Amino acid sequence: MREPATVLVVEDERELAALFADWLSDSYDVRTAYSAAAALDELDEDVNVVLLDRRLPEQSGDDVLAEVRERDLDCQVAMVTAVDPDFDALELGFDTYVVKPVERDELEDLVKQLLARSLYNDDVQEYFALASKRATIETTKSAAELADDDRYQRLCDEIRELRSRLDQRVADLDEEDFLAVFHDLQTGDGATSN
Repeated sequence: MREPATVLVVEDERELAALFADWLSDSYDVRTAYSAAAALDELDEDVNVVLLDRRLPEQSGDDVLAEVRERDLDCQVAMVTAVDPDFDALELGFDTYVVKPVERDELEDLVKQLLARSLYNDDVQEYFALASKRATIETTKSAAELADDDRYQRLCDEIRELRSRLDQRVADLDEEDFLAVFHDLQTGDGATSN
């Protein structure tokens, strides 16, 4: 029997953190932290998904995210915040960005998607994270603003380059390799659970 995945909810509004934990606790081992310091104390190799608010007392969620990446923890990070994304978000190492309010179904789907992504190799995970950043910023900026921002243009270039590499890897698979990969995806063989 597999142990449930661990989700760390980092939210300074205690009632909201408790609500998120309640929504997810039937399916996951849920930890909560109400500050950046508490979040960093809770972070370890058992955490699979972090739901991270950007606005935290004393230290920002951006700082927590930087520490997650610095520690090289193998977890997916969703910024779940009331802060509308701006171009500065393109420089952050999140896997996806969601603006509150968040409904229960949306939060459950978000965690499922992030756990599914964690099974892919690093390049595919990076592709999803970059595509998510692009989609996030495209919802808040005009075409002219996007065209004028060098960070956005670099992001698009990175996505094209990574997509090209991934497409080439798929093209290099022979039929037997492709069928084996497809079979593994269907059965879950080769997928490890933390």
